[in-house]
Amino acid sequence: MNELTIRLLATPQAAPVLRHAVREHLGPGSGDAELCVTELLANVVRHLGEGTPVTLRISGRATRTRVELTDPDPRAWPVRREAAGEDESGRGLALLDALAVRWGVTQGHGTKTVWCELDPGHSRRGRVAVITGG
Repeated sequence: MNELTIRLLATPQAAPVLRHAVREHLGPGSGDAELCVTELLANVVRHLGEGTPVTLRISGRATRTRVELTDPDPRAWPVRREAAGEDESGRGLALLDALAVRWGVTQGHGTKTVWCELDPGHSRRGRVAVITGG
């Protein structure tokens, strides 16, 4: 299995770097994966702060692509909200839910990983949120 792993500090400026790396790794049709990575990174910046160390992993390709973003705060779990029309935030997990076949959170020892799985071509065929503990 071909895997991409990138360790970096979560900043808004890191988003285009990660999108480029995902595009280079997955090739054409990586737009949904790029969008998922951007949203996961934005959640870390917003809820844990700029400069939080994160690890991005992209794995799979032929049957399903898995996107994972690990951060060092196992207590700050993402919560999907319903944003009103004029709200400036609160749509990230709804977007992830709309794009991914399934997504979830896995708690590790001193970390958490928010992940999603995308079908080839990265189109949604259904969705299941999965939350698991350590």
